[in-house]
Amino acid sequence: MKWEAKTITHRKEKRISVYFEKNTEFIARIKLIEGSRWSQSLGVWHLPDTEENRIRFKLRPLSHTIPSTEGIEQIEKFKQWLRSKRYSESTIMTYSEALKSFLVFYREKPIAEITNEDVIVYNNAYILKNNLSASYQNQIVNALKLFFRTVQNKVIVVDAIHRPKRSKLLPNVLSKEEVKLILNAHSNIKHKMMLSLIYSCGLRRSELLNLKPLDIDSKRNIVLLKNAKGKKDRIAPLSSKILEMLREYYRGYKPKTWLFEGQNGGDQYSEQSLQSVLKQALQKAGIKKPVTLHWLRHSYATHLLESGTDLRYIQELLGHSSSKTTEIYTHVSTKSLQQIKSPFDDL
Repeated sequence: MKWEAKTITHRKEKRISVYFEKNTEFIARIKLIEGSRWSQSLGVWHLPDTEENRIRFKLRPLSHTIPSTEGIEQIEKFKQWLRSKRYSESTIMTYSEALKSFLVFYREKPIAEITNEDVIVYNNAYILKNNLSASYQNQIVNALKLFFRTVQNKVIVVDAIHRPKRSKLLPNVLSKEEVKLILNAHSNIKHKMMLSLIYSCGLRRSELLNLKPLDIDSKRNIVLLKNAKGKKDRIAPLSSKILEMLREYYRGYKPKTWLFEGQNGGDQYSEQSLQSVLKQALQKAGIKKPVTLHWLRHSYATHLLESGTDLRYIQELLGHSSSKTTEIYTHVSTKSLQQIKSPFDDL
């Protein structure tokens, strides 16, 4: 019986996930392990991240995943420095976990003795050896550059820490017909409203969930996005069609604190529930593509470009700091490509 185990963070808790082909005998054995649970959203069995379970599933012991005492102290100081700079809690968690991975690797070496060569060795002996992604390696670089600027280490040259070569991946885009199928899949106005607002305004998931009723300005036909990515405020236009849907939604649900609230009134709608709303819409629409919420944002930008909207306006609407980020949509727009006649047609 082939299986694969790895550590995950599920609902802010450290767990061990176990992947295997469906097998009733193996499932029965998993169920006997105390604290084991099936995750419908992840599609995987997972259990507590304990020393015993790590040994059982041949993972590195917990004692090997803890930095030195000096490392633990420095990670805590690094977190305090990031908070003083007003980094978001999600960024603080990402950077501190990335730094922890590096300091665990060098737990026997004083931090003051770490060199640029050690970073290269870590990349080869840990990241590449374990087939970890370039984006994860980039997170490590971001964390290390910030960290070594905050500690007194005269050996390492911060600017010499190089980044991995970026993959030039194109954004995933849906056709207007596919978007229409997804947005019309739900009869529930709340579910329909959330997906429609993401597409119609090109919102990120967090931007939608952080909206409050007062952020909708119906007189100016705009939505105010406060403290969006990069701690930047911006506005997005609201179509008259969306405003009518919002009025219908508001009459039915009367949200108090957040524009979209969970089952307990006043609580913010959860990311997991929003993912589930999209998953159900895809099933109802019969779309087999691995669509994520961000695909709707990509599709919004591409459809604007195809309808003739200037790239500079799209950059403002999406809240991109650099025009280079927005320019990637020119590579997935089919407007110009459709005008090119294939030589095959002349054969």
